[in-house]
Amino acid sequence: MIDEARGLQDTLTAWRHALHQEPEIGLDLPRTQEKVLAVLDGLGLELSTGTDTTSVTAVLRGTGGSAARAEHRGGENDDDGGSPSSSTVQGSAAQAERPVVLLRADMDGLPVQERTGVEFTSRIDGAMHACGHDLHTSMLLGAATILADNRHKLAGDVVLMFQPGEEGYDGASVMVREGVLDAAGRRADAAFGLHVFSSMEPHGRFVTRPGVMMSASDGLFVTVRGAGGHGSAPHAAKDPVTVAAEMVLALQTMVTRQFNMFDPCVVTVGRLAAGTKRNVIPDAAEFDATIRTFSDANRDRMQRAIPRLLEGIAHAHGLEVDVRYAAEYPLTVTDVAETEFAESTINELFDGRHSRLAQPLSGSEDFSRVLAEVPGSFIGLSAVPAGVDPTTTAFNHSPFAAFDDSVLTDGAALYAQLALAKTAELAAR
Repeated sequence: MIDEARGLQDTLTAWRHALHQEPEIGLDLPRTQEKVLAVLDGLGLELSTGTDTTSVTAVLRGTGGSAARAEHRGGENDDDGGSPSSSTVQGSAAQAERPVVLLRADMDGLPVQERTGVEFTSRIDGAMHACGHDLHTSMLLGAATILADNRHKLAGDVVLMFQPGEEGYDGASVMVREGVLDAAGRRADAAFGLHVFSSMEPHGRFVTRPGVMMSASDGLFVTVRGAGGHGSAPHAAKDPVTVAAEMVLALQTMVTRQFNMFDPCVVTVGRLAAGTKRNVIPDAAEFDATIRTFSDANRDRMQRAIPRLLEGIAHAHGLEVDVRYAAEYPLTVTDVAETEFAESTINELFDGRHSRLAQPLSGSEDFSRVLAEVPGSFIGLSAVPAGVDPTTTAFNHSPFAAFDDSVLTDGAALYAQLALAKTAELAAR
């Protein structure tokens, strides 16, 4: 797999650069979808596209191992004395026995103005592949190419999930609703996703974590309503700015005083807006926050504790508050057995380049939607350029985030080997 992937290095790099130069945001990625379909065309795959999003689902039918034997069994009665209807039933049953593995790559970019200075920098103003999804897409296209050439070794079927809208649009949920998990004709037996990082780990290192790997992510949207007035006479108004400021600080105190430090929570206010001029007290102030939790219990508790806190503060000052708590991405929980399988596959291909995360990541993922339905794992891969200090270089989502093309072959090889090895293991059971 590694040798075949390395033979695609220049092709993978060209695909990645083309995607990087035309990033698209959200659920509607027509140019990206077009590029993906152009590569997959001619590989002998069953292709379908999304209805509510520009997703691409490709099913690759393996002909090796027990899958080939099952097809043979399904056709044993196809002679002069055989019953066509019986053969059809047996053929359908044979297909239903095939192992199915799902591989996922997200495709969308971010509303970030690129400042990396690379020669293939984004041509779209205000948009950038700052999270490495262009690498994920190229890697999975490479895996599709490798697996298509090796379908005779593939003891089952592979669903290739090219997903828009990971960055806050819950594209995985849309694809699950539209049937990606059953695209091969039956529910996938295992699912694997991969994500690159532009910092944290040394170049080329893979990371995994069984169990809770990434936090849940929710949104908080608050409007404090008071009564405007002159800045010189705050007693004659109801100032929402000072009350909003008190709420922001109280949220931080709440985290440390109401929640166990060994089951952490993160509340970060990322937007605070009020007023038009320094001597005018406005009628309203607004702030938005992101909330990260690492257990379902704390996630549920947050949804109750935050509105109670903010409503209490507003009431104490004689103001009103509108609180909207939006549940977004759930915890990313990897299956222990499938994570151990992924780890053994990584170590087989890339000896000495794997480690387990000591603690979950505080980022969130909508691949959690897939892992909630199918046992599987999520794998991190450092794309930090060789020789660069991973502790100081820009992290994902930064306008300076840089990803090394050399890991494209590693990702493509791993995707392909996971599919080959997993279908072989499942077929042997």
